Amino acid sequence: MDDGDGPLSFLHSRLGPDLEMRVVALPPGGVLDYDEADWHDAIVVVEQGQVELEAVGGTRHVVGCGEVLWLAELPLRALHNRGGEPAMLVAVSRRAHSAPPGSDAPQ
Repeated sequence: MDDGDGPLSFLHSRLGPDLEMRVVALPPGGVLDYDEADWHDAIVVVEQGQVELEAVGGTRHVVGCGEVLWLAELPLRALHNRGGEPAMLVAVSRRAHSAPPGSDAPQ
């Protein structure tokens, strides 16, 4: 597949030393209670499936494969997978503590 074809993906990206990646999988019918701290400072891509975002007030919004999200500081209650396949989110954020200058391991 050529660059630019298909949805955006972080899953197979090479990240710089100041970034970290976290993969969150939701099985079909799965529910993940929203905790703002889990998404602090992260850009999130839906890598597979669809996720329904449930707001505190009860409204819901479905996001699908390739969509880019900012889930920090939102009034959410939970994330749901109402689909028949696993949903996968990949969150990329800055590392909490960067190494001192000059202490990076060779790549």
